[in-house]
Amino acid sequence: MKNFAKKLMMIMALVPLAVSARVDCFVPQPQSVKVLKGATTFAAGSTVGYGAPALKPAAEYAAKALQQVCGIEFAVKSGKGSITLSVAGKKMAKGEYALSVSSGKASVVGADYGGVINGIATLLQMFEPGSGEVENVRISDRPLYDWRGMHIDVSRHFFTVDELKTFIDVLAAYKFNKMHWHLTDDQGWRIEIKRYPLLTQKGAWRTHNNQDQICFARAKAWHNDDLLLPADRYSEVEGEKQYGGFYTQEQVKEVVAYAASRGIDVVPEIDMPGHMLAAVSNYKGVACFDETGWGALFSSPVCPGKDSALEFCKNVYEEVIPLFPYEYVHIGGDEVAKENWEKCPDCQARIKEKGLKNEHELQSWFISEMEKFLNAHGKKMIGWDECIEGGLSATSTIAWWRSWAKKAPAEATAHGNKVIVMPNHRFYLDNDEDDADLRNIFSYDFLAETGADASLVIGVQGALWSERIPTLNRLFYQAFPRAFAIAEIAWRKPDGNFDAFAARVAGQMAHLEHLGVNYRIPNYDNFKVVRAFTDKAELTLTGLDKTAMTRYTTDGSVPTLQSPLYTKPITVSENTLFTLRNFHVGGHPGDVRSVRFEKQAYGRSLQPNGTEKPGLVADWYDYGGGVCGEIQQAPFKQRFTVDDVMIPQGASGNIGLVISGYINVPADDVYTFALLSDDGSTLVIDSRMVVDNDKEHSAIQLTGEMALSKGLHPICVRYFDHNGGVLRLTVSNSRGEVIAANGLYCHY
Repeated sequence: MKNFAKKLMMIMALVPLAVSARVDCFVPQPQSVKVLKGATTFAAGSTVGYGAPALKPAAEYAAKALQQVCGIEFAVKSGKGSITLSVAGKKMAKGEYALSVSSGKASVVGADYGGVINGIATLLQMFEPGSGEVENVRISDRPLYDWRGMHIDVSRHFFTVDELKTFIDVLAAYKFNKMHWHLTDDQGWRIEIKRYPLLTQKGAWRTHNNQDQICFARAKAWHNDDLLLPADRYSEVEGEKQYGGFYTQEQVKEVVAYAASRGIDVVPEIDMPGHMLAAVSNYKGVACFDETGWGALFSSPVCPGKDSALEFCKNVYEEVIPLFPYEYVHIGGDEVAKENWEKCPDCQARIKEKGLKNEHELQSWFISEMEKFLNAHGKKMIGWDECIEGGLSATSTIAWWRSWAKKAPAEATAHGNKVIVMPNHRFYLDNDEDDADLRNIFSYDFLAETGADASLVIGVQGALWSERIPTLNRLFYQAFPRAFAIAEIAWRKPDGNFDAFAARVAGQMAHLEHLGVNYRIPNYDNFKVVRAFTDKAELTLTGLDKTAMTRYTTDGSVPTLQSPLYTKPITVSENTLFTLRNFHVGGHPGDVRSVRFEKQAYGRSLQPNGTEKPGLVADWYDYGGGVCGEIQQAPFKQRFTVDDVMIPQGASGNIGLVISGYINVPADDVYTFALLSDDGSTLVIDSRMVVDNDKEHSAIQLTGEMALSKGLHPICVRYFDHNGGVLRLTVSNSRGEVIAANGLYCHY
């Protein structure tokens, strides 16, 4: 938000008005928009009036936001103004508003405070950057869901109070009304607890860990300082320079109040009984054993068998609860390493004492005890969907995140519990984006996928885990434009018209530039990491953001602002590696992508001889590593025959797969192979690497091409995952027709 005037002049000079955010570019799209004749212009001396004292913070917010968008200073006054805010005297639904602009004035009438904020958000999107003119309209609008959330993790990497305020401003601009604040985790404890000062004195600071190293490596490889840890996040702790930070309770109150003025409820999460390493390492009597640390996958959890551990957890929330004046708190409850509980005499005694069947029920007992405590203090509890495993309480709300646990939402709603939808394969925006993400989120029918009772789904939420996000610039880069799709489906039932939605997203790019949001320039259309050709081919780059500059190199180096600028299709007649990078109009860089053009002859094939067997052979290895090439060094588990490239039913836990056989190509052609995986995968055909989607990552689809002659060609897919993954291969011909897997694969 700094250097506003300079940034504004630069944007106005470089961004064509055709992509400005006006009434045809709303995100989310209002329910009803009627465009009237003429326009209204606001100029110096304009005012924002409020009809009730409770709306004064909304008016102050509107005036500040309007100045940022229009460059015009609006005064705030009680009563009517150039723009008047009021609460409806008639009955309206929660969050509903009516916006009217005509005759030189604007009126926002909301059902409640949140409705007024929603109306302000719509009004702000109507302005061209730097202009006070808007079209005359009459808009009536209401949200589909009351819970329109965004999660932010400040544990892995820390964000300052000012950065959180900027984040909140952007959420409000797109009608998000919940901020899920993930305040504690193994990597850092970020909230002051006066009774337990070591939580922040020691637990808020650390030396560099593997997550930092990933950021450093990316920063170096991509020449991108947004991936470096800010210098102001370091402090001298016990004679050593350490990274971290925390919020005092007064700062927490400041953030909560700021969010409230923008219509956003802040929901705290103190994750337990797992992800508590900062706590169990600094206070005795909280963990099962004195020695704490990491197991195979997760850290040492809280000990449900010790009364002292329960007392600790309740004492923490005793201080947290008064800071957040809303009905919900989030208790976590995910990814608990129960091996400690199996060995702990206190836990086993508790299981026996309470008549519990196993450690899953022990976790549910712990969660239930904490929920009773929270309820007694006037709060409702949210927990991650693992809370279902040992039995649900009658009143807890479930945040469904495990996309592979598709039955969880239906189980929860069948039990009468409310559900917040935030599956990691769609709504985890910290995941690296692939070419289909925006469409997949917009088109996602979570009710059909899960079978949940729609009446008990209270909303949707995006997530921004910060393992690979050390700065606010990077946070926004990961969030946008994908957050637009979450905002859209949270606000209204999508009409299925992705092209129209994409056009509205394109219209928001200038608005994001204007807000100082470092969004990710959307992917190129039909991008492939390997392009096969037999004579000549073209590098053709098109995408949503027409303001973006694409720079490229052909020597493998990272493109800079001095590299050649892509302006038109480039003809290729020999093997060529293009390294590509998008830049914003102001020169800020995006990530680096590469496409390798390979001149190929149609490879020789085998002809079917009638001895083939349908399907592919899938060998499962107990592989816990992170590179496809090492899978076969792990212990062999089991052999399956599968109809398609897929995870066999029966393979779970540490999954390393080597899937082999033949692909039966119907004609000489250049074929496209789209390989989707979470985590890593590779595709080799005729001993040639076609798609390299290796290393640990979220669900990412990469696409490559290969020239193949009619007949059988050996194929090998390697894949690994450790915690609920996905694997899919889609094959299409040069006409874009998908070839059905049935009959496509065989083995001997």
